[in-house]
Amino acid sequence: MKFMKLGSRPDTFITTEAVRSVNSEVTSDLLVQVKGSRYLLHKFPLLSKCSRLQKLCSESPETSQHQIVQLPDFPGGIEAFELCAKFCYGITITLSAYNIVAARCAAEYLQMTEDVEKGNLIYKLDVFFNSCILSGWKDSIVTLQSTKSFPLWSEDLGITSRCIEAIASKVLAHPSKVNLSRSYSRRDDVSCNESESRRHNKTSSKSWWAEELAELSIDLYWRSMIAIKSGGKVAANVIGDALRIYASRWLPNISKYANPKKQLEYDQKDSDSIGKYRLLLESIITLLPAERGAVSCSFLLKLLKAANILKASSSSKMELARRIGLQLEDATVNDLLIPCLSHTCDTIHDVDIVITILEQFMLQGQSPPTSPLRRKGDFERRRSRSAENIDLEFQESRRSSSASHSSKLKVAKLVDRYLQEISSDSNLPLSKFISIAEAIPEFARLDHDDLYRAIDIYLKGHPELNKSERKRLCRMLDCKKLSMEVCMHAAQNELLPLRVVVQVLFFEQARAAMSGGHVTELPSNIKALLEDTAKTSATFNKTPVDDQWTTASALKSPNSNLSTLKMKLAEDDDDDDLDQIGKSSRIKALCVIPNRPKRMFSKLWSNNRSAASQKN
Repeated sequence: MKFMKLGSRPDTFITTEAVRSVNSEVTSDLLVQVKGSRYLLHKFPLLSKCSRLQKLCSESPETSQHQIVQLPDFPGGIEAFELCAKFCYGITITLSAYNIVAARCAAEYLQMTEDVEKGNLIYKLDVFFNSCILSGWKDSIVTLQSTKSFPLWSEDLGITSRCIEAIASKVLAHPSKVNLSRSYSRRDDVSCNESESRRHNKTSSKSWWAEELAELSIDLYWRSMIAIKSGGKVAANVIGDALRIYASRWLPNISKYANPKKQLEYDQKDSDSIGKYRLLLESIITLLPAERGAVSCSFLLKLLKAANILKASSSSKMELARRIGLQLEDATVNDLLIPCLSHTCDTIHDVDIVITILEQFMLQGQSPPTSPLRRKGDFERRRSRSAENIDLEFQESRRSSSASHSSKLKVAKLVDRYLQEISSDSNLPLSKFISIAEAIPEFARLDHDDLYRAIDIYLKGHPELNKSERKRLCRMLDCKKLSMEVCMHAAQNELLPLRVVVQVLFFEQARAAMSGGHVTELPSNIKALLEDTAKTSATFNKTPVDDQWTTASALKSPNSNLSTLKMKLAEDDDDDDLDQIGKSSRIKALCVIPNRPKRMFSKLWSNNRSAASQKN
C-alpha cells in the first residue's frame, strides 16, 4: 500500500472540554463548527490556503473574541477537516488510498487551489493520486471502494471514473505485464516505488482479479466489468468466471427469503435487503457474456432460482431461460428443480419456467442458415471485421445445428428424469405434465422406459384421474420402445388403461416371435388375454380384405372368448377420440398391426398352436 507524508511539524492538536484546538502561544481567533464538533483555530494559516474560509469570514460578523464559521455539510466529516487543518499548520499528515478521497473532497470544499497558494493541498493530492494510487492495483480498488462515501463529489472530481479506468487497464494488460497477483493484492506495502513490481511478477490465474473486484458494491462492480468487457481482450469464459465469483460472494444469503409463508412477515429492513439483492442479481444478468458456454448451465439455473426467490423482473427470468435453453443438455435434474415461491402457484416446483426453457431449447437450430453465394473475386478482396464476424457466426450456427440432434437426445433423458421427480406432486396439473413430456420431439426418445416410470409415478400420485385423463396421459407412450423389464411391469400395472396393457403384451410377444427367441412366460390371466388377441389376429389373417369388417362383427358373439375383452375395450373407449372409428377398427388399433400383418399373425398363431400341442 502506497502512502504520502506532508508537513514536518509534530501534531499539536489537543482536546479541551469537547473543543479541539492547537497548542500554541498565539491566541485563537477563529471558531469552526463541523457537524457538531468545534475547532478553536487561527485565521492566518487557514485563510491563507482556504478560499472558502476567506469568503465565509468576510460574510460573517466578528464577535469580541472569535469569529464563528459553520460547515454543516462538510464532506468527510471531522477527520477530513482536521486533515486539511493540519496541512495548513504544516503538521505532518499521512495520505493513502484509504483517506485520499475524503481529503480530496474536503480540499475541494475548502477551495485549497493553486490560485490561493502555490503547492496547495489539491495539487499535492492530484500528483499523489495520478502517480501512485492509479498505478497500483490494490490502491485503485481501495480508493474506488472509498468513493461510496462521497458518490457525488467523487463523480464530479472524476475520481470514480479514473479508478475504474485504471482497474480495467490492468485487467486488460497481458498477464506477463501485470505486476500484481491475487496473493500480492492482499499484502501491504509501505513505499511509493516500483520495487513491488520486481518482487511480484506472476499472476495466479487468468481471473486473478475477480476475487478482488468481488468486494466492490454492485454499481461500481457493474461499471468496472463494463469497462473490462468493452476492452475486448478478456475471454468470455473468464468474464463468466468472474461473475460466478461475485455471485457466490453476495447471493448465498438470500436463502432465508425462500420461504413463501414468511414473506408476508418481513419488515422494512428485510424488504430493503431483498431489493438490494434483486438489483444485484439483475445487474449480474446484464453482464453475462453473449457467447454460448461462457458460463455453465448450472450457474445460470442457480441464478434463475435466485430470481424466483427475489421476485426478479420477468425480463430477467426470460433472459436466463433463453440462455439456459442454449445449453440445456449440460443441466442436471437437481438444477431444474426450481422452487415455486409464488402465492398463486400450488406446485412445489416451478414447472412453468421449465416449460419456457424447453421452448427456448427447441427454438435453436430449427432454421439453419444457408451459405450465401459469393463470387470468386470476393475471396481475393480483404474483408472487413464485420464480414469476418458474420462468417464466424455462420460457422457457429452450422456447428450448433449439427449438434442439435445429440443435444435433443440428452435433453430427452433429462426431461423424463425430471418428470419422475415432479410427478409425485399432487398439485401438478395433467396438462403441465403432458406439456413438458411433449416438448421433446418423438425421435429424441430412443426408449420410453423413463417416460413410463414418470407416468407410473404420476398415476400413483393422482388416483383421482378418470379414464379419459389416464388415456390422455398414456397416449404419448410408445409401447414398442419399452424394455422387457418395463413391459413386464406395465403388463401387471392396474393403473394403466386396458388399451395400453394390450398394446404392451402384443408388442412384446410380437417382438419375441419375430426374433425367434423364447416368449417370456406370463401370468395365466395375461397369457389368456394375449392368446385371445392372437386368435383375433389370426382371424384377420384368414379373412379376405373385403370381408374383414363382417368377420370383426361376428366376433361380438357372447360365446366368443374375446367378446368380454372387446366389450370392455369398447366401454373404455367411450370418451376417446377414436369413437368415430368402427368397433372392429378399434380392435385393430389396439393391436397396432405391423407393416406385414399377415406374416406376423401367422407366425404368432403357429407358435401358439405348436406350444399347445407340446403341452398335450
